[in-house]
Amino acid sequence: MALFKVGIQLQPQATTMSSLLDTARAVEEIGVDSVWTWDHFYPLYGDPDAAHFEGYSVLAAMAAQTSRVQLGALVSCNSYRNPNLHADIARTIDHISGGRFVLGIGSGWFERDYEEFGFEFGTAASRLANLGRDLPIIVERVARLNPPPIGSLPIMIGGSGRKVTLRLVAQYADMWNAFGPPENFAELNAVLNTWCEKVDRDPASIERTVAINASEVDNWQAYLEAGAQHLILMSSDPFAVDAAATLVEYARS
Repeated sequence: MALFKVGIQLQPQATTMSSLLDTARAVEEIGVDSVWTWDHFYPLYGDPDAAHFEGYSVLAAMAAQTSRVQLGALVSCNSYRNPNLHADIARTIDHISGGRFVLGIGSGWFERDYEEFGFEFGTAASRLANLGRDLPIIVERVARLNPPPIGSLPIMIGGSGRKVTLRLVAQYADMWNAFGPPENFAELNAVLNTWCEKVDRDPASIERTVAINASEVDNWQAYLEAGAQHLILMSSDPFAVDAAATLVEYARS
């Protein structure tokens, strides 16, 4: 039995579609549990004008070319899609994947995406308020779709806001993602447990995932001690397949 789950985020910037899909198949073969991308329209670092692909289209292609791994956006931006449409896209990719899709979502933050694609940026508070408004709409739409998802279509919420985001996680999420270092993750994990108490939610019903860099692979035990159950390696092209393989070995040790 594995000590923890292993994932990898294949960032769709400064890369090619063949590289993204080839790598998704390769990491599935070495034993990772999940493959993710992100939901942006431009690179987040490096050359700001490098090649870039839309995340949900990439995930649909990955769903068709893999057979075992969970798939999702780490995480999608609530602002970029009507919540009913967001639910339907996720349900459709869930069918393409045979029931392996995760609906990852957050409030959004990357201003360039908003400005160049014509979305209202607002404020951090207004984007969080919109996420709180839209999450129950997404849940309701998923329940009404015909056909329904094949899998459980878990909702992952990404973020570390102690007052609002973690409350929304306790209310709506099946999975939660945040960043390190381990002491930061441990603190946020404790805050989430407190919110679970307040909303009468079993904290064990929320899977705890953490996004890490390749340089942190050997620090996996500290993340487990901090409460993480699923370590997701963030990776740009050339993708960190070797580091993912090492993490898989640690998980099985």
